[in-house]
Amino acid sequence: MANVSSVLEFTLSGLNETTENRYFIFAWTALWYYLTLMCNITVIFVIASDKSFHEPMYIFLCNLCINALYGTAGFYPKFLYDLVSTFHVISYAGCMIQIFVIYSSALCDFSTLTVMAYDRYVAICKPLEYHSEMTNPTVLKCVLFCWLAPLCCVALVVFLTSRLDLCGSSIEKLYCETWAVAKLACYSTTVNNVVGQTIIIIYFGHAVVIVGSYIKLIGTCRNSKESRHRFMQTCMPHLVALCNITIALLFDVFYSRYGSISMPQSLKNFLALDFLFIPPILNPLIYGFQLTKVRERITRLYFRNNVGVS
Repeated sequence: MANVSSVLEFTLSGLNETTENRYFIFAWTALWYYLTLMCNITVIFVIASDKSFHEPMYIFLCNLCINALYGTAGFYPKFLYDLVSTFHVISYAGCMIQIFVIYSSALCDFSTLTVMAYDRYVAICKPLEYHSEMTNPTVLKCVLFCWLAPLCCVALVVFLTSRLDLCGSSIEKLYCETWAVAKLACYSTTVNNVVGQTIIIIYFGHAVVIVGSYIKLIGTCRNSKESRHRFMQTCMPHLVALCNITIALLFDVFYSRYGSISMPQSLKNFLALDFLFIPPILNPLIYGFQLTKVRERITRLYFRNNVGVS
């Protein structure tokens, strides 16, 4: 069906109360975006350039970093532009694209963390079967699952959102978000709500599956010093990353659907930006520092470059 909405662009009102500090926020955000890019690109480069890292665990980590670059590209450039712009507007098509990129990236994080949990489960609980189970075709299927499932889910959400007849054009956030657009609809959005909540339940269910697998891992590792060491080195960063993205995305979901109108704008902005700012930079830092091989390779990379410069 053709889009029946007459809205051609949306107004983003989340920055209306930050005009006095916008240049400070711009400088801080630009620096944060630069650090996010550098951290993720460094991990990607290290894994891609060293054949010793061409193993499932590191390939999934590389996928996590690539997804961070993809997701942040859907937010940071537009946000930085709005910080120095007088009018904070986004076209209808641009809004749909931003929804698609930001939320498919968030769901891809959950999918990637899920396959990383499966990889660690096989490595620790079935070490003799690891190489026969985690073959190249299996790894490829896992990577495709990480991307195709979120892309299809969010494509469905965007399609349903684009069919809504809208009676307003003001979005009270710093970026486009599907529920914020749905609230502008002139009539019932039951189908959108059911589909959206189903997807939320499915992907937060991923976290439950991961926690369940780790409970079994802990039971397996208790009797082996080597297994305990492997768990602490490779699984703890994974659990921290999982808690990070889950809590951050829960903030966004509950703020979008149940946030109070009287809530201070600064708190609204924090809840809206948490999952866009924190996980993309924290994940490569967690793995970069915790995984010994990655940390040593990054240290040699920058140390060698510094020596060459001096």
